[in-house]
Amino acid sequence: MKKTRKAFLVPHPPLIVPGVGKGDEIPATRDAYIRVVEEVIGENPETVIIISPHGVCYADYFHISPGPSATGDFGAFHAPNIRFFVRYDEALASRIGETAEKAGVHAGKLGERDAGLDHGVMVPLYFLQSPRIIRVGLSGLPLIDHYRFGMCIREAADALGRDVVLLASGDMSHKLKTDGPYGFAKEGVEHDAFVKECIERSDFKSLLAVDPALRERAAECGFRSLVILAGYMDALQTRSRVLSYECPFGVGYLTAAFSGDNAAPSLLPALLDERKARLARKRDTNDPYVRLAINAIECFVKTGKIMAPPAPSKGIPAEMLEKRAGVFVSVKKDGALRGCIGTIAPVRKNIALEIIENGVSAVSRDPRFPPVEEEELESLTYSVDILSPPESINDPGALDVVKYGVIVNCGNRRGLLLPNLDGVESVEDQISIALRKGGIQPYEPYTLERFEVTRHT
Repeated sequence: MKKTRKAFLVPHPPLIVPGVGKGDEIPATRDAYIRVVEEVIGENPETVIIISPHGVCYADYFHISPGPSATGDFGAFHAPNIRFFVRYDEALASRIGETAEKAGVHAGKLGERDAGLDHGVMVPLYFLQSPRIIRVGLSGLPLIDHYRFGMCIREAADALGRDVVLLASGDMSHKLKTDGPYGFAKEGVEHDAFVKECIERSDFKSLLAVDPALRERAAECGFRSLVILAGYMDALQTRSRVLSYECPFGVGYLTAAFSGDNAAPSLLPALLDERKARLARKRDTNDPYVRLAINAIECFVKTGKIMAPPAPSKGIPAEMLEKRAGVFVSVKKDGALRGCIGTIAPVRKNIALEIIENGVSAVSRDPRFPPVEEEELESLTYSVDILSPPESINDPGALDVVKYGVIVNCGNRRGLLLPNLDGVESVEDQISIALRKGGIQPYEPYTLERFEVTRHT
């Protein structure tokens, strides 16, 4: 087994492939790819592991390519004649899944929805022409689990004595130009500058401490691939180099090389300690609305019982027991939504009961997520939104994405979106999302209502 481990962060713009584009639209990235290929060839790896954000992705599971081989082409990009056939390293793929499961990270070969290669894999393959690969998808699990999964990949490769190279495929922010396909957000520029600086300093610790809201507003697709790469390099003295960065079409393309050798202290214990302290600070709240939600949720998850409503006391606001209102309880895990259930109008005796019932529903009845388990509780953060009575409006101009939430109504179908949400930057976005949530087509006749929210965090 070789002492040095190599990994690369590579973007995946199909335009860089002659036959899709001319091949010269992204010159710095093209030249950086050539340097990556030269370094990979110099390593002569037995297997290339490619992490792609565009493959099979599950909320709670890392999918690893099953079977002996796969094919793909650029037909979706009007170049069906550019085809690929790859063989998978089945033994290493199985070992990665087994190693991850032993470490408590859910991963494996189950649940293949599409056996074809995606462009996050094919763009690197166009340059590499690797005879044997492993294709790995991302997940909705916390960043720390992506880091641990990267550690499991290297542990499995070491156990089998494999010479491997890891490619983390992914683009940076998609919101870097006003005339780009996704528009502009200042957070996109901030995100890419931050990631680039962390790589230049080989600073994975700061990288994992990035604000989730920044990533959300930047509309990136490669960050979690990079975190897996960081875990793959854990406990090594890592040197990293930015090979290129450009954003000709409003999407950031960052190419970087990582090389690690000699033992170094693992970063994982410090990352876990910081995460625990950060969550403890967020949970140590004096807000009685959030505290009630926490108590109700923890009581239900631990005992299966719904807690009794609080008795009047000095710490309980009178309005919580005397007033009625619609309430939404939102639960997040490491910055990602874990459950959200609410009532547009009050259906219970008071706000306290509304918080208790909706908090329990958020962690047990949100159809988008499995029920929260007890071991997750220390990783959760909460917010409680108290809604004002909705008022009808005739013009979308009466909306404001920061101040007002929106309700769209069409017959007995209704869609609601809370105000001041990450990634919702225009009234058009707000209405479009609310329509999708209500199962309402944009061409159908619908009415609008707005409401205000008092948010407790």
